[in-house]
Amino acid sequence: MLNNIGLPGLLLIAVVVLVLFGRGKISSLMGEVGKGITAFKRGVSDSSKEIEDAETVENTTAEEKEKDKV
Repeated sequence: MLNNIGLPGLLLIAVVVLVLFGRGKISSLMGEVGKGITAFKRGVSDSSKEIEDAETVENTTAEEKEKDKV
């Protein structure tokens, strides 16, 4: 269905959206999308750090238990 749109069709859609919503509304919407992407990346980064910290604690705990056995 959408396979045959092409460049002229996309340009027509862009012009219609610009006329309907106006430049100010579209720019504010894109700003919100950018903030959402930034927040998502920050969340992924924070969760990766938490996982690494948890693995470090587990490794440290395992090493301490081995030292106590000796």
